[in-house]
Amino acid sequence: MSPESETDELPGEAALPGEAALPGALTEELRAELVAFRRDMHMHPELGNQEFRTTAALKHRLERAGLAPRVLRAGTGLVCDIGTWDGVRPMLALRADIDALPIPDTKTDVPYRSTVPDRAHACGHDVHTSAVLGAGLVLAGLDRQGLLPNAVRLIFQPAEEVLPGGAADAIKDGALDGVGKIIAVHCDPRVDAGLIGLRPGPITSACDRLEISLDGPGGHTARPHLTTDMVTAVAKVATEVPALLARRVDARSGLAVTWGRIEAGHACNVIPQHAELSGTVRCLDLHAWRDAPDLVHSAIDEIATLYHAKSQITYVRGVPPVVNDPVVTELLRAAQTARRGSYAIEDTEQSLGGEDFSWYLERVPGAMARLGVRTPGSQARYDLHRGDFDVDEQAIGVGVELFTAAALIDGNRL
Repeated sequence: MSPESETDELPGEAALPGEAALPGALTEELRAELVAFRRDMHMHPELGNQEFRTTAALKHRLERAGLAPRVLRAGTGLVCDIGTWDGVRPMLALRADIDALPIPDTKTDVPYRSTVPDRAHACGHDVHTSAVLGAGLVLAGLDRQGLLPNAVRLIFQPAEEVLPGGAADAIKDGALDGVGKIIAVHCDPRVDAGLIGLRPGPITSACDRLEISLDGPGGHTARPHLTTDMVTAVAKVATEVPALLARRVDARSGLAVTWGRIEAGHACNVIPQHAELSGTVRCLDLHAWRDAPDLVHSAIDEIATLYHAKSQITYVRGVPPVVNDPVVTELLRAAQTARRGSYAIEDTEQSLGGEDFSWYLERVPGAMARLGVRTPGSQARYDLHRGDFDVDEQAIGVGVELFTAAALIDGNRL
């Protein structure tokens, strides 16, 4: 299949009030190719900063379309401009994340199950990537026809799942140079395929990683009064630190410490010398997130000292909340309306999930939409970061339509 055959003679769509008719409808041929690309990517998941196969596949396909993608300096991820930037009008960037998760794929009834042990695309990054790739191919065809009003940048970013996220490295490598706005989607298994969810303002939370080590002299369980009762100390830190923080931070900030691991001891009659906890710190409010490290350190030290344990704290900054720019959110609304009508948009809530798309929004205005991936009428209940996660592949085409419409509308308004 030649690149030209995918996008030449593209039919236009009906005009909406205030917008010209938009070209760039997705052909069935390209739709099928993108589903195949997504399935291949799903079968070969790669962890953050190890996405060499995925990067090579994207580079090859974009070059086949006559484009000139640039691999990021780290060797994974790439950026690719569609059209020629005039150096004056800022570009719109379309961002996708390309990494997978270190969990097993537990699906048993699909031919595209992961072939890599303990690796899975359980967050939908394969869908995000396929949608941005498809948008790039459609927009490249429009550019050849002289129908692309302004240059557009594709960003295929590695390591979204690795704190503090690969977005920061992509930015350092010039991914935002010449960019004035940026948009993205994230799969949402609670929303039907064909729909998107929009929300101006905060749409995700901040997410940091917390590691705590507690130490004491150890001893015999018959004489806990002569030593530091390490198991009690670690239990008290686990329960009382979140409770203490709840009284020191405005409840509306949504600051929450949640533990994922706790370890202490090896024998029933030995008080251990060492205990460990690890978890996440999540926060809905940007300002509270900036104060979180000091607050969390203080709370841990207070509780540990109360139970005579020596604490060592490793607080790893993750990502701030994704705060959608209202103007760019309205661009996404106009794009979805142009392609599918206003009925294909629903309001969405702020989640406690973290997303390194937020680092781009520290530099330029942007917005992320929730992309519905649930089969309409289905009783199946998937969730993100679970081994059985899967999507209705119609969502890929919806993402392509959204991205291409946004690029055309934004370019025509500049």
